[in-house]
Amino acid sequence: MAERSTAAVDVADNGGNEPPAADAARATADGVDTQNGRAADGPMPEKDGERRKAAPAAAPELHSGHKLARRYRLEECVTRLDGFSSWRAMDEKLRRAVGVHLLPADHPRARAVLAAARSSALLGDPRFVHVLDAVEENDLVYVVHEWLPDATELTAILASGPLEPHEAYQLVTQVSQAMAAAHREGLAHLRLTPSAILRTSTGQYRIRGLAVNAALRGITSDTPQRADTEAIGALLYAALTQRWPYENDAYGLTGLPKGVGLLAPDQVRAGVHRGLGELAMRALANDGATASRQEPACTTPEELAKAVAAMPRIRPPEPAFTAPPEYQQTTYQQGSYGRPPTHPGAPVARPIAVPPPPLQSRTGRVLKWSVAALLIAALGLGSWQLADTLLDRVKGDGGGTSNSQSTKTKEDEKKPKESKPLHLSRASVFGKEPIKPADAGKAIDGNPDTGWVTLNFYGYEGKFGNLDSYDDGSGIIVDLGSLQEVTGIDVDMRAAGHVVEVRAAAPGASSPRTISDFPQELVKPGTAGKKLEATRDTPINTRFVLVHITALPSDGGGDGFRGGINEIKVLGTGDQPAS
Repeated sequence: MAERSTAAVDVADNGGNEPPAADAARATADGVDTQNGRAADGPMPEKDGERRKAAPAAAPELHSGHKLARRYRLEECVTRLDGFSSWRAMDEKLRRAVGVHLLPADHPRARAVLAAARSSALLGDPRFVHVLDAVEENDLVYVVHEWLPDATELTAILASGPLEPHEAYQLVTQVSQAMAAAHREGLAHLRLTPSAILRTSTGQYRIRGLAVNAALRGITSDTPQRADTEAIGALLYAALTQRWPYENDAYGLTGLPKGVGLLAPDQVRAGVHRGLGELAMRALANDGATASRQEPACTTPEELAKAVAAMPRIRPPEPAFTAPPEYQQTTYQQGSYGRPPTHPGAPVARPIAVPPPPLQSRTGRVLKWSVAALLIAALGLGSWQLADTLLDRVKGDGGGTSNSQSTKTKEDEKKPKESKPLHLSRASVFGKEPIKPADAGKAIDGNPDTGWVTLNFYGYEGKFGNLDSYDDGSGIIVDLGSLQEVTGIDVDMRAAGHVVEVRAAAPGASSPRTISDFPQELVKPGTAGKKLEATRDTPINTRFVLVHITALPSDGGGDGFRGGINEIKVLGTGDQPAS
């Protein structure tokens, strides 16, 4: 029977599973727009979006410390608006911070919020802040999403000044490509504001509130692609000029002067990158006005992403190196020595007599020439003796044949032994509850068309190692039959996307069962492709090799996760024949 995560949305009760994902921005933001540290009470200036008024509905009366689903502990309310509230909470099961949107089940937007959250969760794109859970229970609807404590809102970044051209280029590139991917799946944002864009500590931009922010505020649009494209243009305009491209001030930015219309970025601020400025105008001016080159306006995120890709790449600025201070040589004359007296009547210091350079007298010169002559004589005598010794050695060795052979033998001894596939005695399934133990032999039968396949798991993004029954994951233990020098591994996975590592048991191990029985690391944990290949310069002495899987890829046909291993080859320097 397949396992199902308790974090996933229950199918029977709520109509579908949501695969978990990652987490939403700083501690001062919850996925709903904030301005200057508080919730924005007014709608964003939108030309095509429609904001629907919510019928009066009381916000849930909850407090810090309240638990949802006996798992999510509310800690701080960061937004309370339009009948819903947003919180920073703690997932006590996975011990991580999360964000939670709460609204009454009878709220007029509750159905739309649930549908938007479930659709957003299915996207699974790492460029978006992921929805982890969407549930209706006890007269409440709540949406759980990622919380990124190391990320910073674009609002806070722009408060300190406009972005450098390279940073603005990265912003529009990543955001336009991400929104193009979302629209290909039929999802729109409709609330792309500076507070919806987060920059992580690694410099990557992530978008929060896909579909959910608009549903919470009742925003709809007949032309969602155009609305999102123009919003990206506004973000790029603000990044270049530190001004909001509309007449009203918003998100801590000053708007444009009233009555002058949309000004080009280089008319607002000097030194703006021309290509990026024209790109912002093409994304913003969708009613007939285009950029100075009269290029067509971009009306979809896909068109904008292609326009960005067609630009010459903007490289990051060269790092500035500060020249070290010039070295100042100090002498005994600095300080109070060598300086004229500062008051009248003080005694004048007499100059110090400097001794002559050594060996400048007649006796010294004779001594130097004598030493030089002795050195020349010693060098000549030594060279003659060395040459005579070498000639005698060559004659005694018969022309040096045996010496060269000895040298070649030593070089051959230094060459490392050749690695080859080792014989695999048997295979078994690793884990607290072995998955399909009868199929373990298919992973070493030499046939890549057969293999060991896991069960179908739901939720936790395939990280089935978080389940109590599989708290160390699973995988295949290969028995080499005897102690061998292992130099590499060649594994054919069932599909790309497994989180996998390869470990070896201690040389004295006889029947390893737990992860602690495999202390030697052959391949570090990471996401593997279809093929997992690795070699080592220094062999590992072991008899047992573990291919350890802790997270599975999507099964490709729904919301489940499934993986497996088709074939394992262990490389080494042993003399056993390959299987």
